[in-house]
Amino acid sequence: MRFSTISLGALLLATTAPAFAQEAAPAAPPAITINGTATLISDYKFRGISQTDGNFAVQGGATVSHASGFYVSFWGSSVDNYVTAHGTAHQEIDLIAGYKHAFPNGVTVDVGALYYVYPGTRNKSTDKSSSDFIEPYVSVSYALGPVTAKATANYAPKQKALELDQGQGGTLPKQDNLYLAGDLSAAVPHTPISLTGHFGHTFGPDWLAIGKEYSDWSLGAAFTYKALTFGVAYVDTDAAFPTPSGKDAAKASVIGSIGVSF
Repeated sequence: MRFSTISLGALLLATTAPAFAQEAAPAAPPAITINGTATLISDYKFRGISQTDGNFAVQGGATVSHASGFYVSFWGSSVDNYVTAHGTAHQEIDLIAGYKHAFPNGVTVDVGALYYVYPGTRNKSTDKSSSDFIEPYVSVSYALGPVTAKATANYAPKQKALELDQGQGGTLPKQDNLYLAGDLSAAVPHTPISLTGHFGHTFGPDWLAIGKEYSDWSLGAAFTYKALTFGVAYVDTDAAFPTPSGKDAAKASVIGSIGVSF
């Protein structure tokens, strides 16, 4: 919450201003707003699993929101090629559409669908694997002062991108995926610092769940200065995911980031 102080001079000016100036209605908020972000992060982790083999990632996105609550957005990040079955991915693009509504009691409901796209991953006419998939989601958050609690469910229905054999002629059935998560965030009063905590569980088996179900968790802090945000987070899982380079993409790590919003 922000407070303002009116000086004696400003008060006198207000009381002696012409009547038409005092009665002028405030400008209505725009029906459509556009917001964007750009981030440099030391490791892009998706549900606790590194998508960049422990290396830096460049990320960015934009959201177009309507006053009714409907929104569309896109977000992209550099990734390492092992994130897809055929090992040719270098970019992830997320296309999102949804609806968000905030109730007067502090509850906010957000529902929509997210489509993950990995451009250029199918480079052979005989390639039967698939990387792109859709994942509907719903979240409910509750704000109490500077603290917000949120529960989220992401469900990806059965589709080729989640198959463990990736369409290579095996007998494994198509798989779906469910991800449940809880988040806590808090703004430290009278400071530009915020704190976050997260716990999630991925139900498998499927490609998205690295072949079995596992849990991920994180603790983070952020410092905001004007349009810049500096962040640090500890991320860990109870899984193991070896990469072609011999690293464990699921191991615990500390991640740093710097982002700009516009």
